[in-house]
Amino acid sequence: MFDGIQKRIVSMWFPRLASDRALRAHPVAGPFALTLRERNAERIHCLNAEAEAAGLHRGMPFADARAFCPELQSRPADPRGDARMLATLARWAGRYCPWVGLEGQDGLVLDITGAAHLMGGEAALMTDLGARMERAGFAVGLGLADTRGAAWALAHAGGGIAAPGDPGPALAGLPVAALRLDPDTVTALQRLGLRRIGELEAAARGPLARRFGAGVMARLDQAMGRQGESVTPLPAPPHYGIRLSLPEPIGRVEDVMAGTARLLEALCAKLAAREAGARRLCLTLRRVDRGSQQVELRLAAPLRDAARILPLFRRGVEAADAGFGIDQLRLEATQVEPLPARQLATRAGGRQDGGRLDDLITRIGTRIGLENIHRFLPADSHIPERGFLIAPAAWSRPQGAWAPPRPRPLRLFAPEPIAGQGGGQGRRPPTRFQWRRLSLSTARATGPERIAPEWWLDDEAWARGLRDYWRVETHQGRRLWLFHTPQVPGWFVQGEFA
Repeated sequence: MFDGIQKRIVSMWFPRLASDRALRAHPVAGPFALTLRERNAERIHCLNAEAEAAGLHRGMPFADARAFCPELQSRPADPRGDARMLATLARWAGRYCPWVGLEGQDGLVLDITGAAHLMGGEAALMTDLGARMERAGFAVGLGLADTRGAAWALAHAGGGIAAPGDPGPALAGLPVAALRLDPDTVTALQRLGLRRIGELEAAARGPLARRFGAGVMARLDQAMGRQGESVTPLPAPPHYGIRLSLPEPIGRVEDVMAGTARLLEALCAKLAAREAGARRLCLTLRRVDRGSQQVELRLAAPLRDAARILPLFRRGVEAADAGFGIDQLRLEATQVEPLPARQLATRAGGRQDGGRLDDLITRIGTRIGLENIHRFLPADSHIPERGFLIAPAAWSRPQGAWAPPRPRPLRLFAPEPIAGQGGGQGRRPPTRFQWRRLSLSTARATGPERIAPEWWLDDEAWARGLRDYWRVETHQGRRLWLFHTPQVPGWFVQGEFA
C-alpha cells in the first residue's frame, strides 16, 4: 500500500452460485435445488430463491424436501464445475483491479486500492459490479470497506459501503455472525447478550478472550483494521509463448525452420517444467511490411519433444508467403494438456513406437484435418453391428484387439434376405440359395450361435427378435455368415469371412 492511500477492499458473495450456474445453462420455473450425496444420503446442496421461499434449506434431506415441496425440481450438483465458474468470475473481476482472490467456495475479494476512480468512484464501481452480475444471472452480495473482514461482513449482511478510515459505524448494527465465526461461538455469544458487532466491540476484552480464546478478538480486530489481513491474488495462468526478433529479415524456408527450432527448444523446456504437452501450436511470421502469416499445427497427442515437432511445421512454413522478409517469429502453445513424466521402456532394449503413429496421424491431419482420421475401438456388445466404435484417432487411444466368443467375419454389412431350398426349416441352413444373383450351395455349416437383442435399446433392425447365426462354406468358395430369425422365419446374410 502506498503512503497516503487508504486501502479499500470489495467482497463479493454468491449465495446461490451453484444453482445460478445450473439455471443459466437450463432455466426452469418454480422451486429448484441441486443435490449432493453426503453421509449416505441425498441432501440439498444449493437451491434457488423460490425453493427457499417454500421453506427448504441447505443440508436438508432430499426425500424430506420432496415431501414438503412436491413441485421441487432437482439436478445433481457439480462442485468441480462450480469451482471452475468461480475461477472464471475471478478472472473477469480483473477488469476492476489487478488483485483478485478467492473467498472460500462462494466468494471473491478484490483489492481496489487506487482503482475506484477509473470506474467513476466507489459507488459507481459497486453499482456497475452489481448490475453486471444481475444481467449474468448471479445473485451477489457486495460489501466495500477498509478491511477484508469488514467488507465480508457487509456483503453477507445485506451489502453496503463503509466510510474510509472507520468501519465501526457501518458494522455496529450487524450480527456477530458477520465476523466469520463458527456457529457454536455465535450461539455462545448470543446467550451472553452479545448479538451485534457493536455490543461485542464495547464489551470487556479480557473475559471474552479467557472464555473464547484469541479467535474471536482476532476476527474483531481484523474487521476493525487493528490487525492486518492480506488479499492473496490468484496466480496468473502459465503463458506458453516465445518470441524471436531478427536483426535482418529472412525469407528462406531453412532459415525460418532454424528460428522455429530455437523457439521450440525454449517452449518445450517451459512445458517440461510444468509436466505439460502441447496439442495445438501457432507459429506467427511477422513480415517487414507489418503483415503476418500464421502456421497452425494440431498434434494427435500432447508433445513437448522439439525434435519430433519441428519436422511437422515444414509443410506449413513452405506454404507461407514471406513477402519482403520476416523480421520476427512467435511460437505459442494455444492448447496445452497434462503430460506427466513416464518410463519410455520397460526392459533393456525396449522401446515404444506409439509416437511414430501419432506423428503419422499429425502429418495426415495437416492435410485432411485431424477430425477426419478415425480408428475402430472394441465395444462391449454381443450385437455384431454394435461390437465396435468409431472414434477420432487424435482423441482416443488403442484399446487392444477384439476378443469375441466366436469367430466374426472380416466383412460386415446390413442383413440381406435370401431365398433358399432344403435345410431343416430353420434348424439347418438351406442347401441351395440365391444371394446377390449368385446360385450357391452349402458344403458345410457350423452353428448355431444364438444372439438375443439388447432389450434396453430400441433397435428396429432387431425387431424380428432372436437370431441364430451360422458359418456357411459353399461349394462355390464363398464363406458367409448367415442367420435365421425363428420368431419371424427368414434367412439373411450379414457378413463374409476371408
